[in-house]
Amino acid sequence: MNRKALALAIVVILGCREHASPTLAAERAGGAGDSGVRKQSAPIPASVGEARKTPVVRVTHDIMPAVVNIQTESVIRQRQFDIFFGTPRQRSFKTQSVGSGFVWASDGIIVTNAHVIEGASTITAIFHDGTESEATVIGVDPDSDLAVLRVEARDLPSAPIGTSSDLQIGEPVIAIGNPFGLSGTVTTGVLSATGRSVPSREQARTFTDFIQTDASINPGNSGGPLVNIEGKVIGINTAIYADAQNIGFAIPVDRAKKIVEDLRQYGEVHRVWIGLGTATLTPEEARRVGMPPMRGALVTRVFGSSPADKAGIRPGDVIIAVNRLPIESREAFSTSTATATAGQRIAVRIRREDDTVELHLVPVDPPADLGLVLLRDISGLGVREAAGTLLVNDVEQGSRAAEVGLRGGDTIVGVNGVRVDSVKALNQEVTRGADRSSIVLAVARGRYVYTLTFPTGN
Repeated sequence: MNRKALALAIVVILGCREHASPTLAAERAGGAGDSGVRKQSAPIPASVGEARKTPVVRVTHDIMPAVVNIQTESVIRQRQFDIFFGTPRQRSFKTQSVGSGFVWASDGIIVTNAHVIEGASTITAIFHDGTESEATVIGVDPDSDLAVLRVEARDLPSAPIGTSSDLQIGEPVIAIGNPFGLSGTVTTGVLSATGRSVPSREQARTFTDFIQTDASINPGNSGGPLVNIEGKVIGINTAIYADAQNIGFAIPVDRAKKIVEDLRQYGEVHRVWIGLGTATLTPEEARRVGMPPMRGALVTRVFGSSPADKAGIRPGDVIIAVNRLPIESREAFSTSTATATAGQRIAVRIRREDDTVELHLVPVDPPADLGLVLLRDISGLGVREAAGTLLVNDVEQGSRAAEVGLRGGDTIVGVNGVRVDSVKALNQEVTRGADRSSIVLAVARGRYVYTLTFPTGN
């Protein structure tokens, strides 16, 4: 396959779930009932010679009890009109899918990918010893493709959590999961690269700073651990390139730590607000607008009285580093601040005309109405609730909403593929998508539902 064909064949399995196989069904049928307690696996038999007890064998033996197969069941209802919110027909059917996960904490906390459990009505965690437990969702963060589940069990063998801050290109790695329903599958390889960018399924955003490995990752591996030779989790397997062998991606575990803890404590991720919009600046784009060739995150807007405004950041500045880490794109800037906490001081290095300046900003918790403010800023729409619906209240003259023909009385029914029926839900979903390149609204008028895309300026 040539390079062009390969580029067109990118498939990110964020949002794809894998169908259960007869193999998995047979394994589940033979599983014992849930005792609530899982024991570590037995020691490696004494008959196995020392020469065979390689580091990979030892690591696999130690971590396998913490790896979990995730089986979900979903009820699919066919819709009459649009793919988002049409009136359901009478016909519905159930589908099963499989994925992977691992025990993050021994009190029943399991981590997997958000897309593995997307749309699931029931979730079953199947452990290495064959026992199984019904899992409940503690929290889901689609923006990072992470989900936290809980099972009613105690003393679970948990996976040792390592760090992704000192990864070495070429170091051995091990991927463990449930590809195609083949539970407990182990593949090995090396850490091929770090800092990779991978487009999301809907192309609305790009995930950055992913780990790349040549350890075989297949459908069903999603959510399983990527482990170093010390037996510590360094990433969560999540994506592949279609039609390309030995190119897989994992979420760095250091990024996952804050997200998992937020989901455990609050059921959602607490993200901070900086108050600026950015766009990726390449050397070619820089030359086109008369700037010296450089890479970075071009500041496209700054909200008044925001942390960015108070720090002295201006539209036209180019962010080239955050806390001394190089920034070469909008996505890299978003990733670099994703784990920041309110009140934490962040050093931002910028290029302003011919000068390099270092500024310091202090993120804050997002304003309560941030989503509504952003929506009006990018589209010119005002909304209100009425009789359980979300109505367009006013449309600013000359705004993007006016240009596409929206008018008072239209009904907003969805944001970025998520159904909304209240101002609170609308505010939440727009805020969640604030760092995307666009916001997609589903708007109903009469019998029809239209999808409209509004660029955010990022």
